[in-house]
Amino acid sequence: MKLKLLAIAAAMVFSQNTIAQLQTGENIAVTSTDAGKVRGYINNGIYNYKGIPYAEAKRFESPQKPKPWANVRSSMTYGPVAPLENPTTNVMDESEFVFDHNWGFTNEDCMRINVWTPGINDGKKRPVMFWIHGGGFTAGSSIELPSYDGENLAKKGDVVVVSINHRLNILGYLDLSAYGDKYKQSANLSVLDMKAALEWVKTNISNFGGDPNNVTIFGQSGGGAKVNTLMAMPSAKGLFHKAINQSGAFRSAMLDKATTQAIGAEVVKELGLSADKIDEIQNVPYQTLANAGKKALKTVADKMKAEGKPVVGFGLGWGPSADGEILPYQLFSNEAFELSKNIPLMIGTTINEFAVFRGGIPSGSTDEQAKEAIKKVYADKTDAYIAAVKKAYPNGKMTDMLSYDVTFRPGAVVQANMKSALAGGAPTFMYLFDWQSPVMDGKYKAVHCMEIAFCFDNIQRTKNMTGGTKEAQALADKMSQAWINFAKVGDPNHKGLPKWPAYNATNTATMHFDNVSTVKPQMDKELFELLK
Repeated sequence: MKLKLLAIAAAMVFSQNTIAQLQTGENIAVTSTDAGKVRGYINNGIYNYKGIPYAEAKRFESPQKPKPWANVRSSMTYGPVAPLENPTTNVMDESEFVFDHNWGFTNEDCMRINVWTPGINDGKKRPVMFWIHGGGFTAGSSIELPSYDGENLAKKGDVVVVSINHRLNILGYLDLSAYGDKYKQSANLSVLDMKAALEWVKTNISNFGGDPNNVTIFGQSGGGAKVNTLMAMPSAKGLFHKAINQSGAFRSAMLDKATTQAIGAEVVKELGLSADKIDEIQNVPYQTLANAGKKALKTVADKMKAEGKPVVGFGLGWGPSADGEILPYQLFSNEAFELSKNIPLMIGTTINEFAVFRGGIPSGSTDEQAKEAIKKVYADKTDAYIAAVKKAYPNGKMTDMLSYDVTFRPGAVVQANMKSALAGGAPTFMYLFDWQSPVMDGKYKAVHCMEIAFCFDNIQRTKNMTGGTKEAQALADKMSQAWINFAKVGDPNHKGLPKWPAYNATNTATMHFDNVSTVKPQMDKELFELLK
């Protein structure tokens, strides 16, 4: 009898825990938006909403508010992602395992928003953390990596986490402004989509327990570059109040209108359209359109090179442009920095970024073999390079010499120097993510994207990348709290970390995140000077 009672009690506890972990139903997690009611679900005490439309638009036209719906809209799964220029039909097995990609499903109608919150309709004003995915300006989505899941961060910090999908590549950046008012803003539609999502947050987030007057935008890689873009966008001012740029300061200049209109004209030419038949471009199959875009970009890039004009970024491609209206200033101009003067900024990179994909010095190499590998890259600068790297990373090995990032961090330093120099401006905080993953015998080090799982407190969701170790979790506890504190008050400091001073060009205070986190001045100044 006693055993039977224990079994019943255990079953009741299991049943209660199951209910507590996941709650679904017609009347569960229902709240309102300005377009109609939505229903999500509750998991581990966090309300989850996926794929809510925040805007809609015809191809190459500006975003509009979504059409209202009458019934409660089921919003429990991620919505469509923007079409890819190069559809994924083949992947690299090992890196796909490590990153654990989810490619989602595509549709041009992809303007969707996801929300994770500890409570709805409760009158609380929680800080809002608005995540913008990476993938440059051409790929990626809010579902792409398991590290993007907002549930743990919302639960830990009592914050509302938001993420979005928006138009990308040719759909978000083809300049057809020369062909009439309908397409006047087409060169920066992707940026307007992000602004529309922020406007949705301002209008609706209070129903999800969030504070529309305390919004932090944060993103990594292309998402970090989008953070910079929004900071330089006059019409987005007031829609966010803090910013975090993770590995996204690699692009400081945007194309001008003359160039983007030339690209637009080449696309129209490639498609065999005329100005009076321009509206037919809205019905061209996406892949035909994307292929015409690739050809147009190459044609214009070749012309620019022939004329001796510089091509910004990693080569001519789709992205925001200085159109004189939506984005009137270059990203690193005095005017742009003045516009975001009162926005606290946290900025940083990972120590290795794309090193694993560039190749390097084989593990097990002797110092002499390592030096020979360095010579193949740096030739007569080899000795100076080795000295500069040893100063920057005194605990590094010779076989690590080619693994350190010199692509993403220099831009972050430039941005931090300029931002922190603004008289009376909001503070800037600089970090460098040093932690080394044990996955695949340590091959992936602190690869591009590695830190995301730590700031989202998603170590167990990302074991393929982080290893799911106790050490990783301990660092995630500290990093996620820093991100939460920054979102709350604009200062990442907390008792789990050493004192993290605001950055300026004199103290160059940089938080190095590792199993033992430390604050150091800039250690790689000579290295960057050498490689200019």
